[in-house]
Amino acid sequence: MPTLDKRSKNPRWKGVVTVHRNRKERRFPDDSQKSYRAAVQWEEEKRKEMMEKQTKVDTVCSVATWLNNYLDYSKESQSSKTYDEKLATCKRFAKFIGKETLVSDIDTSKGMEFLRGQFKKRTGYATNRDRKNLSAAWGWGRKYVPGFPRNENPFQDIDRFPEVRSPRYVPPEEDFWKVFNLAEGQDKVMLLTFLHLGARKGEVFRMKVDDLDLVTGSVNIWTNKRENGNKECDVLPLTNELRQAIKAWLESRRAKSPFVFVNTSDAEFALKYWGEPFKYRQHFMEKLCKRAKVKPFGFHAIRHLTATILFRAGQPLSVIQAILRHKSPTTTARYLHGLGLGQTREALSNVMEGRNFQLTI
Repeated sequence: MPTLDKRSKNPRWKGVVTVHRNRKERRFPDDSQKSYRAAVQWEEEKRKEMMEKQTKVDTVCSVATWLNNYLDYSKESQSSKTYDEKLATCKRFAKFIGKETLVSDIDTSKGMEFLRGQFKKRTGYATNRDRKNLSAAWGWGRKYVPGFPRNENPFQDIDRFPEVRSPRYVPPEEDFWKVFNLAEGQDKVMLLTFLHLGARKGEVFRMKVDDLDLVTGSVNIWTNKRENGNKECDVLPLTNELRQAIKAWLESRRAKSPFVFVNTSDAEFALKYWGEPFKYRQHFMEKLCKRAKVKPFGFHAIRHLTATILFRAGQPLSVIQAILRHKSPTTTARYLHGLGLGQTREALSNVMEGRNFQLTI
């Protein structure tokens, strides 16, 4: 409906049309009924014209165009792990729907058909991950892909599938020390770094010498587990024990590298990577755990162990959240669910036993 623009000395009618965030407006000569009717007619004709034009545009985007553009963005701005996950989701959906299918033909019923098929073959958790990735891809496509339809996100409207999640395994602290005592040199320092900083694998592998301040005892931890893959730096204190261990390692190592932890193996298969930072270290923890005769656990389980040790020591949730660098305290609380039945029973016994009550049977 036209509006009367009174900002100038001579008020006049203004027609305004907005279609999918595309705004057009036109001012008419004066505030007469003739100008008003002309504005109404212009709005009707312009809206029809813009809708027809938008309909034509919305039919030119294929699934392949949409997903390839999104994956290019993910590869450039997100972690390799996140990209691999999104790539797998996109491949599954493209195979189901067809690469040349127009995005405008995708609706909630087709999205549900795909996800129900995944739920039958895989787990609820895996299906919900596909739902999340496709919903994010759709939202990105609406913003940045030419010819993308402007209708509502069909994946966002689909309810989450039921999940059955097993508690994360948190190794007993004595198992960690058994493994630690079998490690040597750099590996010992690396394990101590994981435990004392509660850092993620990639964060430790990417840690540079320049990130360390061994005088004041602090370290810059870089993470890209943030919204839109943004890279952020958090500063954590180094314990005296960890500071001394890292200092000794840097002074004694043969490889000179900007990274703190690098490949120094003389094994034939690893020689071409000598002096380079680690990326995976596959089977490293598995072999150490086997030698130590403990239940296998990985680098990320040490992060959970750090949280558990802090919690048992009586540290508040806010402190643990700051050390683990979670944006939400809810995420930190989930980590602490790995305390297990034994600790839960101990806590209940300490609180409940000895209370004054009589049980009559």
